Amino acid sequence: MAVKFFLSLWTLSLCSSWAAERPNVLLICIDDLRPELGCYGKEYIHSPNIDSLAQQGTLFEHHYVQAPTCGASRYAMLTGTYGPAGNNALFDRAKKLKKEGDAAPSLPGWFREQGYTTVAVGKVSHHAGGLGGADWDDESQLEMPNSWDRNLLPAGAWLHPRGWMHGLANGEIRKKEGRMNVFQAHEGGDECYPDGVAIPVAVEQLQILAKEEKPFFLAVGVLRPHLPFGAPKKYLDLYEGVQLPAIPDPQKPKGETTWHKSGEFMKYHRWGKNPNEDEDFAQEVRRHYAACVSYADATVGEVLTALEKSGEKENTVIVLWGDHGWHLGEHAVWGKHTLFEESLHAPLIVVSPNKKGNQRVGEIVQSVDLFPTLCELASVEKPNSLVGKSLFERREDSFAYSYETGNETIRVPSARLISHQSGHQELYFYKDGKRSRENMAEEMPELLEKLRKQLSELRESH
Repeated sequence: MAVKFFLSLWTLSLCSSWAAERPNVLLICIDDLRPELGCYGKEYIHSPNIDSLAQQGTLFEHHYVQAPTCGASRYAMLTGTYGPAGNNALFDRAKKLKKEGDAAPSLPGWFREQGYTTVAVGKVSHHAGGLGGADWDDESQLEMPNSWDRNLLPAGAWLHPRGWMHGLANGEIRKKEGRMNVFQAHEGGDECYPDGVAIPVAVEQLQILAKEEKPFFLAVGVLRPHLPFGAPKKYLDLYEGVQLPAIPDPQKPKGETTWHKSGEFMKYHRWGKNPNEDEDFAQEVRRHYAACVSYADATVGEVLTALEKSGEKENTVIVLWGDHGWHLGEHAVWGKHTLFEESLHAPLIVVSPNKKGNQRVGEIVQSVDLFPTLCELASVEKPNSLVGKSLFERREDSFAYSYETGNETIRVPSARLISHQSGHQELYFYKDGKRSRENMAEEMPELLEKLRKQLSELRESH
């Protein structure tokens, strides 16, 4: 009996020791952030905190998301699977889970099963705070069941998560887009805008989690630079007198493409101006986007400083992930929702205690690769549902598969194929980082057929 007792104690001691050695995870999700950062070669952007983070870890130069919209992109990252194309993807998964009792596990849910405390603050899934209902505050409608120990969204002066999601300074809530300015720079502190009330809660949660014995999985969702482009004026001042580079390929593409009229952007109050027709206004829009990037960078700095002070930084895997790209006038688009490079290319940085810093990876990777990577870095078993592979696994034929309603695309190092529901094909060839301006589908039939076959195989696994 005594032998069994001591064996039990020894087993518990081993488990406790193993749990203590497992790294924490800090996942920072940033909304609508294209690789508009100093560490991605945009020297005119002021992003010192994210640039510093990149120096501490690995920057993935060619990371592509699965969908050019918030909900579907976050579904893919948070489940490690290719999924539906719409913003309700995670709610649809929740319905399936309730009805059938089974669904691919979520990233935080899987870590929770492995003994982690899981907490979300801000916009991590599509609905900030993770709830449904008219104002996103109905506790009976969970976007991600069995995933979070706590999912927090302090709405502050914006009253509720929906108001917070599209808020401007000091509690201004979007009721009709046409009555809300597309950009704004308010004199005041960071707390004047939505991120300014969420980030202090993230810092507070980090301090609480750092004192617990269990490892933590903390996800922090930063709202900016999501529309409308509102940020404290001190961040806009950083770009006073800064000459922004010319917009590459500013013309609407010819033929059938996934081009659209920038409806999300154009709905806002624009003082009667169109950035496709007014170069000065286009510059103003881009400066305000840059200001929002710098504001987001400052919030990242607050979280990283809190992690440093907690004493847990050396035992924490840090991920900075952008949920998709954003057009700033390329192809005459101001927004996301296309299958062009600008909508799908997003920043990704990973810092791990057991990986060298100041590394850059030029191979193509995709968001579904993040789930298996975190399992590997945390020595956690991987669920069978995952379709990606570790970001640190060398790959001979790198690719990224992405989709929107009815259309899909595959990106390989030398080309991008966009396949339309109508049967139309767009093929663009890449050389020295530059894309062919014209559709090369007719000129490169062998490459077209090779990519069509690969795309078909991916579609069947979807």
